[in-house]
Amino acid sequence: MTRVWVNGCFDILHRGHIELFKYAKSLGDFLIVGADTDERVRYSKGLSRPFNTLEDRKYVLESIKWIDKVVPFGTDLELESQIFDNNCKIMVVGSDWKGKKVIGEHLVENVRYFNRLPSYSTTKILQNKE
Repeated sequence: MTRVWVNGCFDILHRGHIELFKYAKSLGDFLIVGADTDERVRYSKGLSRPFNTLEDRKYVLESIKWIDKVVPFGTDLELESQIFDNNCKIMVVGSDWKGKKVIGEHLVENVRYFNRLPSYSTTKILQNKE
């Protein structure tokens, strides 16, 4: 069984996220999504984030048919532990990560890049709400 890994905060889901999950699932048999804890999102995105709690984000992610398992992580070490413990062979990241160090890339056999849909962004959605 080929296990595929994707991670992010997934604060406000949009079509870009769904396309990412569909693509990632097409690469293997079992898709595991790592979700940043609320504290990690706050640290990386600012005090006004996340908009939705980890509990709510996890519930919504678990409802998506392409996702088989959702696991939270709060540190880089926890992220790597989840990738290793779940025996993931493929990691999918956004194409904006090409040429950059991807946390956990040394734990998988293959890193695949997903071309983000430029018109979809949680940050833009939240900025337009204000």
